Amino acid sequence: MKEAYKPNEIIMFTYLRGRLDGPGFEQSRKALVFARRAHEGQVRKSGAPYIVHPLSMACDAIACKGATDEIIATILLHDVCEDCNIPLSALPVNGVVRQGVKLMTIRPFEGEEKAETKRRYYNELLYSKEAIICKGFDRCENLNDAEGILSEEAIEKNILETHEYLLPALKQAKYEYPESSDMLHTIRTMLKRTVRMMAYYHKIELT
Repeated sequence: MKEAYKPNEIIMFTYLRGRLDGPGFEQSRKALVFARRAHEGQVRKSGAPYIVHPLSMACDAIACKGATDEIIATILLHDVCEDCNIPLSALPVNGVVRQGVKLMTIRPFEGEEKAETKRRYYNELLYSKEAIICKGFDRCENLNDAEGILSEEAIEKNILETHEYLLPALKQAKYEYPESSDMLHTIRTMLKRTVRMMAYYHKIELT
């Protein structure tokens, strides 16, 4: 029996460094080094080094048509502020990337119900092309890693949240950012198929 696939941090980092070592990718090059340093010592629930998560997302983004410098940089840094206790102002990137990272971070308002926070969070992702694309790749990764790692309750929550909030947001984003419609279509199609398959397997009804 073949061993399960294990993402290789060194291979992905080296690949990205080579792909980003050219004109027009200054933000991504800085984000790549910064993210690796910030996530050092952290691990995913699967036990893998945490950095493989944004690295894998960035590799997927590069494989899609239309990946920009700011999109890749946002992907690489999307968990740094929330998980590494690093302020947004400390990120070595421009305002576009910082805005994308900011919108990727859930920020509950005082007195706000959880459902209200979630609805507002997904709506605000549409304020930034970088954020909504990053969220799509992020959810693809998290759903694909869920089996055998997350509880049944957590898996159901992610499936329903994706179906109710993220898929409609990605559909709307195609009209908000027509220059990235190909990438958004690819992400939404992958997510829709994954959600349907997982919902069927876990006997979750999608309305």
